[in-house]
Amino acid sequence: MQDHSKMKFATKAIHAGLEPDSATGAIMTPIYQTSTYVQEGVGNHKGYEYSRTLNPTRHALEKNLAAIENGKFGACFASGLAAMDCIIKILNPGDEVISTNDLYGGSYRIFKTIFEKYGIKFHFVPMQDVKFIEEKINANTKLVWVETPTNPMMNIIDIEAVSKLTKPRNILLAVDNTFASPYLQTPLDLGADIVMHSVTKYLGGHSDVVMGALICNDETLAKEIYRIQNSSGAVCGPQDSFLVLRGIKTLHLRMERHCENGEKIAHFLVKHPKIDKVYWPGFPTHPNHDVAKKQMRGFGGMISFTLKGNKLEDAHKIVKNVQIFSLAESLGGVESLIGHPATMTHASIPKAEREKSGVVDSLIRLSVGVEAVEDLIADLEQALNS
Repeated sequence: MQDHSKMKFATKAIHAGLEPDSATGAIMTPIYQTSTYVQEGVGNHKGYEYSRTLNPTRHALEKNLAAIENGKFGACFASGLAAMDCIIKILNPGDEVISTNDLYGGSYRIFKTIFEKYGIKFHFVPMQDVKFIEEKINANTKLVWVETPTNPMMNIIDIEAVSKLTKPRNILLAVDNTFASPYLQTPLDLGADIVMHSVTKYLGGHSDVVMGALICNDETLAKEIYRIQNSSGAVCGPQDSFLVLRGIKTLHLRMERHCENGEKIAHFLVKHPKIDKVYWPGFPTHPNHDVAKKQMRGFGGMISFTLKGNKLEDAHKIVKNVQIFSLAESLGGVESLIGHPATMTHASIPKAEREKSGVVDSLIRLSVGVEAVEDLIADLEQALNS
């Protein structure tokens, strides 16, 4: 087994945690489409007993994900929300969680409608300034949940600064790294205890898989994650694991183009007369731009913007009139997507709460793909002018 810790990212993405198949020499990890494994005797097996507990294809992916996040332990789940579900199940009734006030609607929904009734209390604060986190910390605080860049307002949260609050108090720090991907940001290096991914997005990269993942360095924490993963059973299948392994092999190439296209489109949008605000962390005027420069290796392909006049019908016309961008939820695929957060991804957040964090009626979110950027800009131009 090669020492992946000394490899550059592109090499790790293709090789880390992976070995040619021992039976045939196949260079691609086989799809072990099996539920169970024959044992030579009671308790005498080859490391695999039952595929909910461990499957060789999923195991290869978990090792690969751990390597590219500079972690030691990886665990894959049936969706990003199933991965979040695992983290919250580490907690107990009476525990408190501090989360950013601008986060994915599904994250808000699982916190408020699933776990709140089990006696876990959630606080939502603007984490761009860590003082708002510190104000909410008390003896019951057991987890701080960070999303950076945030969805959909592209706020940047200083992971290292947050870890300086949580570490001395033995509070878990979990970071949703979906928007950045490990190519642009490695939260464990900045003091996070757990990294979470909706693998569905940039890691899979081709809009053909739904999956989640957790990565950590602490063995005790990893054992608890694996216990919950096995006990609750929300695991992904071998076919999806295979597809994500394939997707990760081009992650570095795709992210370079996402970043390149994203930058050009952000600069196009900011000059357009019909657009009010553009949210993209690469602008020097973006709040916490300096933090983004420090903790990220690029600014990504996610952009949000609002329209002058802030009319819902104007936003709906634009998302309907694009021809190359596709109107759809999700993000991170090779194809460009456009969405209306207030009525799509963030509809589960009450309107007053949404608007407090900036998710107004005219807000549009782009997931910039890897197509020719000239075609993408022309498409946005014609939709804006329609």
